[in-house]
Amino acid sequence: MTETVTDVKKEATSERGRRRIAEAVVISAKQDKTVRVEVKYLVKHPRYNKYLRERTRLQVHDEAKEAKVGDKVEITECRPISKTKKWRLVRVLEKAKV
Repeated sequence: MTETVTDVKKEATSERGRRRIAEAVVISAKQDKTVRVEVKYLVKHPRYNKYLRERTRLQVHDEAKEAKVGDKVEITECRPISKTKKWRLVRVLEKAKV
């Protein structure tokens, strides 16, 4: 599963203030109204000035249950929904290629 590295630190301005928006790939959709996504990004090493690929796995709230495994989705930060869910699904950008 080779995906391009995406930028996790996009800023969004809305009536509720600044909230982070990220593009991610769904890696698991086994729970009810919850999907697990993986956000990939690059970090520059302070000494060697090389870019390292890093990833973050997040629990995302999917109210409509529209995201499937392999889909590319847009997520945004929100209030804590549970102990581990602090992001919600905005929209599905690209369906998985079957």
